[in-house]
Amino acid sequence: MNSPNRSAPISLVEDAYEQIRRRILDNVWPPGHRALEQEVALALGMSRTPVREALMRLQNEGLVEVIPRHGMRVLPVSPNDMREIYQIFTALECMAAELLAQRKPTDEELEPLVAATKAMDRALRADDLDAWAAADERFHAHLVEMAGNRQLQATVLNYWDRAHRARMFTLRLRPKPVNSTKEHMQLVERLRAGDAEGAARVNRAHRERAGRELLAIFERFKLAQM
Repeated sequence: MNSPNRSAPISLVEDAYEQIRRRILDNVWPPGHRALEQEVALALGMSRTPVREALMRLQNEGLVEVIPRHGMRVLPVSPNDMREIYQIFTALECMAAELLAQRKPTDEELEPLVAATKAMDRALRADDLDAWAAADERFHAHLVEMAGNRQLQATVLNYWDRAHRARMFTLRLRPKPVNSTKEHMQLVERLRAGDAEGAARVNRAHRERAGRELLAIFERFKLAQM
């Protein structure tokens, strides 16, 4: 058994981190799920040292609470958490849209956004909400990355997993997301035109609408957390 004071190889920690994170995001381990460190290690087929280090990283990201001598607990997401996270997303994505529009990107540069939007449209026509959600996340991830501000991107990614978990939990409880593709293409047009103010305005309206729909799920189904 590894010494508790010795760090595990980075590759093992990364593997443990990805396995635990994926189980949380896919709701295999839902909010409130508790497990001892040894139970997590057995489930992953590895020793406790990389699991311990991975759990500390996930705690820093707000996905779990590490409880000394009692393992870990998957943290829930509350309506107030989501309200605050969407406020952060809205502000930072609007800034990203402004930064990108100021460069007046070419059609080639905008292709990842267009491709993601077309994939969303195909998924909706096929009634494949999981594929729609994956394409929608690609659009927003590309938007933030293309802004070219690494600190802004890192801040958004810090909240990404909690927002993803809530969105996937409510995906089939919300109205069919028919407005998103239209709003995405409106944003692409503002970016192509170099209209920083217009791009920020379109993105703000898009994010605020999505946030209202998500919070309405909490209220309609009387969810204190998810």
